[in-house]
Amino acid sequence: MNELIQTYKPVQIDFYPQIPPLEKVKDKTKIDVRYCLIAPFAYVHIYWNEKKYELVYEIEEPILNIEEEGYREKLSSAMRDLINIEQVIDKTKDALLDYIDRRFKLLAVEFDMDIPYDSYKKIFYYLCRDFMGINEIEPILKDYYVEDIECNGSNAPVYIIHRIYRNIRTNLSFNNVDKLESLVEKLAQRCGRYISYADPILDGTLPDGSRVNATYTKDITSRGPTFTIRKFTKTPWTPIQLISFWTLSPEMLAYLWILVQYKMNILITGGTAAGKTTLLNAIAFFIPPEARVVSIEDTRELNLPRENWLPSVVRSATGGGKENEISLFTLLRSSFRQNPDYVIVGEVRGKEAFVLFQGMASGHASISTMHADSVDTLVKRLETPPIELSPTLINVLDCVCIMTHAIVNKQETRKLREIVEIVNVDAEGIATTNTPFAWNPADDKFYFKKNSRIFEKISKRYGVDLSEIELEFRRRVQLIYKLYQQKIFKFDEIQEIIVRYYKRPAEVLREFKIE
Repeated sequence: MNELIQTYKPVQIDFYPQIPPLEKVKDKTKIDVRYCLIAPFAYVHIYWNEKKYELVYEIEEPILNIEEEGYREKLSSAMRDLINIEQVIDKTKDALLDYIDRRFKLLAVEFDMDIPYDSYKKIFYYLCRDFMGINEIEPILKDYYVEDIECNGSNAPVYIIHRIYRNIRTNLSFNNVDKLESLVEKLAQRCGRYISYADPILDGTLPDGSRVNATYTKDITSRGPTFTIRKFTKTPWTPIQLISFWTLSPEMLAYLWILVQYKMNILITGGTAAGKTTLLNAIAFFIPPEARVVSIEDTRELNLPRENWLPSVVRSATGGGKENEISLFTLLRSSFRQNPDYVIVGEVRGKEAFVLFQGMASGHASISTMHADSVDTLVKRLETPPIELSPTLINVLDCVCIMTHAIVNKQETRKLREIVEIVNVDAEGIATTNTPFAWNPADDKFYFKKNSRIFEKISKRYGVDLSEIELEFRRRVQLIYKLYQQKIFKFDEIQEIIVRYYKRPAEVLREFKIE
């Protein structure tokens, strides 16, 4: 009977099922949605829990009885000694599933296990989840809508940040410290790093680009091992999607498009998770198609829709020494020898800012992010250690976009609070600015004034009549608004329209009936 397992049909598992459309719901008590994470085995149910009086994120996976759990434990233990996924030459999903399936069947026969087909399918799912994925958190990692996964230690629920519903408690918790330690070790392994009692803090990047921070011992975090995963979005939010979220206005986007085209230097500032990188990814859509872009990041978060792009990521020191470390400073310094039209730096914090501003001064258009909640705070950060820029060098910066968290109609949201033009920074570090765009929290509206000092700078630098720049600005506002009205949100569609606009603007304007 046990040899019948050899005849069982291979189980089909889809780790990337179709993403369901979700709408924002003002009244959280009315939220009740369920969608697939790993088909056909893992689902999530998000609903209002009356007893806890909060939203819960309930992961639903196949339930194993005592006998099935025993089979699973025995097979997992044996397969850990037998399987090495890294040795599978063809690492496609189908090849890995077939590899696990064959070894599952061999071991089941060897252990004389009498496993019905329904049980076989459930156990096979867990084996694939744990060997191909990252154990209990794999379904959450596969949720397109999850931005962050946060584990605060043992005997505490894991929390997630959902793109639509924001902070939610999950039904997942690690009550076994050894199991949590094992998971953190696995995260380190997948990041190509090492974590131990001697070196108990992990900063790394998973193969899909997701950023991981983890701790290992109670010396560091009193509840035991912890981890926070900032998920990497393979398809970033497009500029038009940001308008649909009311993060910024069409006028703001059209303005930034013109600044990017004419190689102005832009710095995006704001607090943690205010949407700085999201905005950076969005305005990178507007870089001319033929331009060469070099990007430098601590951890990979940028995803630019272009071919002529050289992405660089820092390499941390390994083995306790700094001699093999490749820092942001080193990468940025070498990037200016790579003949870039645009340099994008994920985030500047220290001495690399000096190199970035020197690059701006020598004519390399730069876009970057930095932690600061106002222009005054930004100037102070740039002037004081560890950066210590000369105030006059800050004049090479053209524009600062300030992102912020906001609560609007009891909903958490992100806003481009204001766009500030740097007119002059004097020797005392006092900045003269112009603010053409601002968001008013009182009525949740964006306001703009017509005079732009940057447009005047572009006019003088490139010999373009100011009236032509203003006309182009109005046309682009209309085009962006038409894309929003027609619900053209897809990554490829928007990129194709922007590329065509650079090459044949009259054709695109006719197509969208813009004069």
